Amino acid sequence: MRPGRFIAVVGPSGVGKDSLMEALIAAEPDFHRVRRVITRPRDAGGEDFESVTRETFAARRDGGDFALWWEAHGLLYAIPASVHRTLALGIDALANLSRAHLEQAAAVFPAFHVLHVTAAPEVLAARLAARGRETADQVRARLARQVPLPKGLPVTEVDNGGRLADAVDAALSALYPDRV
Repeated sequence: MRPGRFIAVVGPSGVGKDSLMEALIAAEPDFHRVRRVITRPRDAGGEDFESVTRETFAARRDGGDFALWWEAHGLLYAIPASVHRTLALGIDALANLSRAHLEQAAAVFPAFHVLHVTAAPEVLAARLAARGRETADQVRARLARQVPLPKGLPVTEVDNGGRLADAVDAALSALYPDRV
C-alpha cells in the first residue's frame, strides 16, 4: 500500500482554501482533513481548529505532539503528529499550510504535494472585504504580500476565482489523473 500524501493547501488570504478543502472532502470522502492547532480564540471563526493558549501550545510542542509548527501573523499554528498514522494507512490528508513553511513540511512528509489555490486580485479584495475581519489598509497589505513557492516541490495550481465546482474538478483531476 502506498502511503497517503500530505497535501498542503496554500494560497493568499481570501482565496477560498477552506471552502475548497470542504468541497474536496465532500467530493472525495476518503480525504482526511487535518484539524490544525492554533493559538487563536475559539470564537474567532473561520476553519474548524483546536484553540489553545500559547502556554499549552508550547507544552504540547515540547512534548512532541506536533509534526510541524510555525508562527504567522502573531499566532502559533501546528499540524498534529497524529497525521502520520493517517498517512500510514494510505489516506491522503489535506491541511491549510503556510506558504513560507513548505520546505519544512516537505522534509517532514515524504509523500508531499502542494495544492496552490489562486484567484485574481479583485476577487481576493472583494472576499477579504466581505469577511469584515480587517481594515481596508490591512486588506491592501495582505493583497500586496507576495510569497513565492519554493522550487522543486510537486505543485498543482488551481484557480478558485470562479465556480467552486470548477476548482474542485481541476484539483481532483490533477491529484488523481488515473481516475479521469
